[in-house]
Amino acid sequence: MQPGRWQLIDQLFHEALNHQRDERTQFLAQACADDELLRKEVEALVASHEGAESFIEAPASALAAALLAKGHGGLRIGDSIGPYTIHSVLGIGGMGEVYLAQDKRLGRQVALKLLPTQFTASPERVRRFELEARAASALNHPNIVTIHEISVNEGKQFIVTEFVKGKTIRDVRTERTISLMETLDVTIQAASALDAAHKAGIVHRDIKPENMMLRNDGYLKILDFGLAKLTELPTLSVDSSFSTQIKTNPGMVMGTVQYMSPEQTQGEEIDARTDLWSLGVVLFEMLNGYVPFEGKTTSHVIVSILESEPKPFKQEVPSELQRILTKALRKPRDMRYQSARDLMVDVKDLKQELEVGDRLKVASISTPVAGETVTEIKTAASVGRSTNQTIQKQVIDPTSSAEYLVRELKLHKRGLFIIIASLIIGVAILSWYMVSRRTKIAQPIDAIDSVAVLPFVNESNDPGAEYLSDGISDSIINRLSQLSNLRVASLSSSLRYKGQAIDAAAVGRDLKVRAVLIGWMRKRGDSLSVRTELVDVQDNRRLWGANYPNRQLSDLLQVQEEISQRISENLRLRFSGEDQQLLAKRETRNSEAYQLYLQGRFYWNKYTEEGFRKSIEYFKRAIEKDPAYALAYSGLADAYSLLGELSVAPPKESFPQARTYAEKALALDETLPDAHLSLGIVELLYEWDWPGAEKELRRAKELDPNNPQVYHFYAHYLQSVERMEESINETKRGAGSDLSRYQC
Repeated sequence: MQPGRWQLIDQLFHEALNHQRDERTQFLAQACADDELLRKEVEALVASHEGAESFIEAPASALAAALLAKGHGGLRIGDSIGPYTIHSVLGIGGMGEVYLAQDKRLGRQVALKLLPTQFTASPERVRRFELEARAASALNHPNIVTIHEISVNEGKQFIVTEFVKGKTIRDVRTERTISLMETLDVTIQAASALDAAHKAGIVHRDIKPENMMLRNDGYLKILDFGLAKLTELPTLSVDSSFSTQIKTNPGMVMGTVQYMSPEQTQGEEIDARTDLWSLGVVLFEMLNGYVPFEGKTTSHVIVSILESEPKPFKQEVPSELQRILTKALRKPRDMRYQSARDLMVDVKDLKQELEVGDRLKVASISTPVAGETVTEIKTAASVGRSTNQTIQKQVIDPTSSAEYLVRELKLHKRGLFIIIASLIIGVAILSWYMVSRRTKIAQPIDAIDSVAVLPFVNESNDPGAEYLSDGISDSIINRLSQLSNLRVASLSSSLRYKGQAIDAAAVGRDLKVRAVLIGWMRKRGDSLSVRTELVDVQDNRRLWGANYPNRQLSDLLQVQEEISQRISENLRLRFSGEDQQLLAKRETRNSEAYQLYLQGRFYWNKYTEEGFRKSIEYFKRAIEKDPAYALAYSGLADAYSLLGELSVAPPKESFPQARTYAEKALALDETLPDAHLSLGIVELLYEWDWPGAEKELRRAKELDPNNPQVYHFYAHYLQSVERMEESINETKRGAGSDLSRYQC
């Protein structure tokens, strides 16, 4: 392409952007006159500019200039490249130019992607790309776009694939809302495609809405298998070198970055679980209309992916789907779905449950009841069919059967009573089935709603590791106790079994829980091994067990999170999306800070002056490692409060310090129940600020409804304001925990 023509295209491109969308067509028709190719080229650039959301995509004019500077121009309609004749331009982006072409040999339409020279200049990169693309071309799956050829012609590297008539998920979402059932169907198809690719040893690396094409018949096709390897960067981080690796316009948020997994943003080794994270992001976006991790710049997005929790779900997202998404978006890889098949099975099961519920609704509408007229039956059936077109194909049209029923009633009046009685019985059975089915969906049969986590047995014979055995248990208890449907025995209740031979059934009876978690840990230097066993005390049946051998101490946070998650899954309870997010929440990502915090809590739990003062040392050291560690500030507040309450330090000095640290914790994390409890204790025991104490303690109770300490101090507040009956009730609700050590 001549430089003069590119200059004209570039000029018209910028002028078109200055017009409103509804004015551009008329502008380009006048500006391009009879040059139809010129108009299409400018329109393609405009469309590419507005849809450029990949970090490897540049604005179309910049790409054109880069191609021109490298002496690499585009193809014109009618040009031939090998056996392919160019028919039209489909799009231009950072990954190259895409054309609709005709294969002269086989007489079929194909999509021909001409790759930019900046990605094909390196022979080694091209070689790796060709190896992977050839492997991808061997994939035979209905949801993967077939690769026909990878070739070079006159120095132009190109790839030829089947031509898919349809729209990308991005385009579909722009035009309309994608229904829940369609979203699930798309996810199932995508997971099926990834399962096939991963079994063949191929990782996509760039799953996003632009690489997912939805055909008009509902079939999904995943594009660009193998191409991500060509553009893969050696590393991706948020340090000072980042700006030299990815060039973006100021303030522009790039789409592909938003779909990257944590390991991908850090340049770590990629595996199949990376694709599952990206698919989880796409699913989240389809459901909610926004991605789970956002930011003003690329760097902000990456920091959000690495450190932040996903954005909240919309309320209408089913709780089971929220659980699936939360699992797909766990930052540690080994806590995510381990295979695309596992993800696909869970989504399929959910889709089937929802379909059964919809079919039952339609059936209940379509079943004629004594007293209904034919018109009413027709109307109800019409409403049911319009609710879900998929279900419509599977439900018999009730109109003809209703008319038949009326005729039979007229002809056989003596059978009227029998027919009506049969219908009533049928409706009753159907209603019973619907109620029982809904109950089953809402809460699995034989769900376990109470658990005790015993102190882990220290098999190290190292007293210096004792803080780990108690700390692991305490952390799991704190994490699980925030789940709304689960009752968790307190650590102080469980500590009575420390050092004893454990009879799970006896523990269950004593603590009035249905399940007991028993654990063992062994520390050798910086190496840590953990074993767990979850027992149903009703029949002494092993519900779940796991072994985590030869882990590093730096893996402790990850191990505890996985144990908590697996416990919640094996109790067969249904948890809300908010519950799942609480399970996945991390107070710190600094392993050293976390271990120091555990040591602080270990000494704090001794309830001695020496213990409190040692805990303060460890909490402060944890904060030095992570200045944003809200839980460590809350620990400091608790230590200073108890020093003042036990009169081993001047209250006028210790309580104000406690308030300062509690407020600092809340400034870092307003949703931290421990911090609200810490501040409430100061206002209750020292300041006698009854309204303030009530506010903080009630907030702590909302955030952690299973914490017996909250009920203890709230009951103390109620007693202080002479609301004795309420105080007694709160004391009963917090019963079962050893609260005698609080000298109030």
